[in-house]
Amino acid sequence: MDWGHVLRLIAPEQVLSLAGLALLLVAAWGGDKASRLITWAAVAMLAVSAVLVVPALCSGAEGADTLLFYGQLRVDAFAAYAKLLIYAAAGASLLVAPAFFDQAKAMRAEYPVLVLFATLGMGIMVSATDLISLYIGLEMNSLAAYVLAAFLRTDERSAEAGLKYFVLGALASGILLFGMSLVYGFAGTTSFDGIHAATTSGMNAGMIVAVTFVLAGLAFKISAVPFHMWTPDVYEGAPTPVTLFFASAPKVAAMALTMRVALDAFGAQVHVWQQIVIFAALASIIVGALGAIGQSNIKRLLAYSSINNVGFILIGLAAATPAGAAAMLTYLAIYVAMTVAGFVAVLMLKDENGDPVEAIADLAGLSRERRVLALCIAAVMFSLAGIPPLFGFWGKFVVFQAAVQAGLIPLAAIGIAASVIGAFYYLKVVKVMYFDEPVGKAWGKSDWVHQALLLIATLAISPLGYLATKCLASYADKAAAALFHLV
Repeated sequence: MDWGHVLRLIAPEQVLSLAGLALLLVAAWGGDKASRLITWAAVAMLAVSAVLVVPALCSGAEGADTLLFYGQLRVDAFAAYAKLLIYAAAGASLLVAPAFFDQAKAMRAEYPVLVLFATLGMGIMVSATDLISLYIGLEMNSLAAYVLAAFLRTDERSAEAGLKYFVLGALASGILLFGMSLVYGFAGTTSFDGIHAATTSGMNAGMIVAVTFVLAGLAFKISAVPFHMWTPDVYEGAPTPVTLFFASAPKVAAMALTMRVALDAFGAQVHVWQQIVIFAALASIIVGALGAIGQSNIKRLLAYSSINNVGFILIGLAAATPAGAAAMLTYLAIYVAMTVAGFVAVLMLKDENGDPVEAIADLAGLSRERRVLALCIAAVMFSLAGIPPLFGFWGKFVVFQAAVQAGLIPLAAIGIAASVIGAFYYLKVVKVMYFDEPVGKAWGKSDWVHQALLLIATLAISPLGYLATKCLASYADKAAAALFHLV
């Protein structure tokens, strides 16, 4: 093994590891007074890591040269694409944190360090090509996430969110481990390539059960129905910057990991897991849409919206084609922009004392006092609903197109019909902001970092986003091609 080549390929992970350890020491010595410095340093390290993964994506890296540590990791264009989205989402969750936690007098130096280590785990997840490395990355991310969910120790909702996430996350990890042990028992290997080779001639009943357990464990991580029950409570109870992080970066990592497991490890027997994915996709679309209708809290509404969007993304996985994988990656990029815009807007909803405003009813008349913020929220809602010309429409269009090309016309038709349900609760928020009588609650001032992030993310999901479709499609195609390349 050429260790020089290996170290070059894992340079982003080295940067995050060393930065996390160094900033942990700074936090120990400098205390919470150094939290802003540590936060900006963590953002800088994420930017450096992003620069380091760009060459692999631009060159469409794939094949034997991307395998590391005797087949444990694959640093290809697919991993690079996912890592860029993860780093961008993690950076956004770091930038918005200081203003939020300072208001609650709860900003601690450990927050950016935990985000860095969670991001490191996600990087391992998307590069994993073995069940062992998969689980290491997953747990590294999860252990940091449990602490982040309960970061506001004096807030009962945050403590409850952390406890629920930990208990249900442990259950999901147990389900996943049981499935992995069954896979190893029937395939005789933990390598994705080895599992692919072992299942080429078919799967027995035991292996089918194993695949079901593995997909069930991963479904928890992506908040797919029926393993979505934790999402609304955790999203509502966790601090909003943490909710932004949960709804974006880990979602991308878990979805990319699911794609790798399904299309790489079990890709030889697509028909075995395709029906499971189709059920999860349709159930997530319908449950996410119906569950959001009765919500009065904006964070819970966005939680159900996240479940709904996962369903649409899974339609691309059900297609089980390079076009379907590319469509999923395109949708994920647009989803990250919509999520960042949505939760940054929520962070900007404050009363005159700076306290968060989360009730949808308290947004009444927002358009008359904070016109730009109301316009950005409306753009987010229309984009999440998939209404043209907002960029969210393009994400839905490409996954439905991939499904039709794969012959899954009924799935695409049901998905399109179900997406109409989602328009109701998105439009309800717009109606409250623009047509209800003002209540004067969400009129507090916002931090300039929040304003800048919201503007950038809103422009990305506006019709201007269509200018990037050709570039986005090119990179998504390269990443998907690397995923389907078998050594």
